[in-house]
Amino acid sequence: MKIVLATNNKNKLREVREILEPAGLTVLSQSEAGADIEVEESGKTFAENAYLKAKAVFDLTGLPVIADDSGLEVDALNGAPGVFSARYAPEGQRRKRILSELENVPDEKRGAAFVSCICYIDPNGEPRYFTGKVFGTIGYENRGTNGFGYDSIFMYGDRSFAEMSAEEKNEVSHRANALKQLKEFFSSNGTNNV
Repeated sequence: MKIVLATNNKNKLREVREILEPAGLTVLSQSEAGADIEVEESGKTFAENAYLKAKAVFDLTGLPVIADDSGLEVDALNGAPGVFSARYAPEGQRRKRILSELENVPDEKRGAAFVSCICYIDPNGEPRYFTGKVFGTIGYENRGTNGFGYDSIFMYGDRSFAEMSAEEKNEVSHRANALKQLKEFFSSNGTNNV
């Protein structure tokens, strides 16, 4: 079964393929499906942004689509950067900004969560939502070279996401949790409904 992932982010595409392809799904990037667009994320929630991306690609391709909107919510920053995670600072400065804003924040107040909301639009154009969350803390420095985005400052236990292998991260991450729910949905409804 073929499904389009509404993203131009190669790292997200790799993660989604690693999780869904063993379940028998072929995941196409939006450009492979002929939807070479950039969708403005103007929603106020992860679900709204995921829907905007999925709907735009569905309208162009007519194929079943999944779109993920995800981000980091930091307790000491009242949930920021949240839906603005990708736009919180210029490229290469986002982790630095978070670390700077938490400079004098003690361990017990450095709680954070990664959130992922996946919108799946089926062949009939009906949306369904799957949300995953993983809790951790914000470290004091960048650690590790794997992953992307905020992974090197997000501590899960005594390691950052960027210190984990792709397999380890895919067992516990927010996106993996949401994708597991999506896989369960396909299993219980049959992948012919994709």
